[in-house]
Amino acid sequence: LLPLASFLIGVSSQGEFLVEISGTTVTITCPLEHENIQWYLFGNIQDTKERKFIIKDHDSTPANLSCSSDKKHQLYLKAKVCATCEELDALTVAGIITADLLITLGVLILVYYFSKGRKGRASAAGDSRPRGQKMQRPPPVPNPDYEPIRKGQREVYAGLAPRGI
Repeated sequence: LLPLASFLIGVSSQGEFLVEISGTTVTITCPLEHENIQWYLFGNIQDTKERKFIIKDHDSTPANLSCSSDKKHQLYLKAKVCATCEELDALTVAGIITADLLITLGVLILVYYFSKGRKGRASAAGDSRPRGQKMQRPPPVPNPDYEPIRKGQREVYAGLAPRGI
């Protein structure tokens, strides 16, 4: 499985935070270039003075973070983490997508070539009536209302001629 976000860029009004997620560990890099940086998490001062702040075993709850030295930068962190997720690099994902496309293309080519040879053949069970110029007489009609018109009965059916509209 891919993690929901492996790295994010949080934008504050003063600069950009770099947020990296690996499993349940979240690493946030302050946009300040100074060495003596004070971190605040939920308004509480943290004990690190480095530019990177690491939250281990993050439980996906939103957090208000800020880092300050001469300026104060604030970040609202809303990151979903997953303890059982597997991280995949871009090369692995590209390989999976390429293999999937090649397998799909191979199946399409196989279906095309196997169906190409069957195009001209007629199935034996599909159509049982004879083809071509063979003229057969229709079977006798059991209902006398549908018997063919005889020579002396044409006047009975004269009113059934097509009408012009």
